[in-house]
Amino acid sequence: QAPDSAWTIGSRTLPAPAAASDVLREAIANTPQPDVAAHIRQTTFTTKEEWVEPIRAIDASNALEVEAQIEHLKVTIKEEQIAGVTIRTVTPVDIDPANENRLFVHTHGGAYVIGAGRAGLREAILIAHLAKIPVLSIDYRMPPEHPFPAAVEDVVAVWRSLLSDRPAKSMALGGTSAGGGLTLASTHRFIELGLETPGVLWAGTPWADLTKTGDSQFTNEGIDRNLVTYDGMLEGAAKLYADGRNLKTPLISPVYGDFTDFPPTYLVTGTRDLFLSDTVRVHRKMRVARVVADLNVYEGVSHGDYAFLDDSPEMQQSLGELGAFLLRYLE
Repeated sequence: QAPDSAWTIGSRTLPAPAAASDVLREAIANTPQPDVAAHIRQTTFTTKEEWVEPIRAIDASNALEVEAQIEHLKVTIKEEQIAGVTIRTVTPVDIDPANENRLFVHTHGGAYVIGAGRAGLREAILIAHLAKIPVLSIDYRMPPEHPFPAAVEDVVAVWRSLLSDRPAKSMALGGTSAGGGLTLASTHRFIELGLETPGVLWAGTPWADLTKTGDSQFTNEGIDRNLVTYDGMLEGAAKLYADGRNLKTPLISPVYGDFTDFPPTYLVTGTRDLFLSDTVRVHRKMRVARVVADLNVYEGVSHGDYAFLDDSPEMQQSLGELGAFLLRYLE
């Protein structure tokens, strides 16, 4: 498949994104055009038991990649318990002097079902390395065994404990996808509980609405090379996580919450991202609430591409600029 090959989406032709980086264009060229129907067939699980093996297989593969990443970037990992929750602190080789006493609290992605253990550390390691800041990654509980509100409860427990040791405004909180959604939901909960909020939030293509709502859920179906479609795995994961609750509950789908008093937030998405609308909707609600919110949209980027294309301009710019945002707003 040539780098400039196009995809046929119904009656439309989608050319390769001419303005994207060579790294991204090559990645798209090496990706078979998504088959929506096949994706739905392969990722539809009807019982909790059917989820167990796919989750195990994905986590095992991701854990191997993380170990190679640790070796390559020479970060150190320390595992501990805080308030009964497993956390892993990632320390990079280089820490910006301004970040010596700061901390980035990380919530991993994975549709609220994937990323347990060290398998969830990929983004935490990248942020530590590129933003030059110590990162504490929360290994929050997940379905099938632990549906909502377990994940939010774990983030709140860790955050409450951290507040006894360091100023809230010296810490950032963030993640990608479900991690971004969990960050937003947890911040809603902090405010409900009267807890101080972080100095900065990072919401990378956040799964902010667990229903199939928003233009990009439809316009980018079959175009997002990573998520492909809401139908199948995402729909099932949403139901598994909510465990019978209304999916539009703000602590499950944080876009439906009140963003008054949210801290400065850095958001990233792409023109091919299935969650482009989730990200745009969160940004708009924040701006209406007079929150400082920096929205960054990358040409040709599918869901989370910036976190997986090593050494790409998209990765270097998005996470490098996150580092600058932290330097600007953390105290």
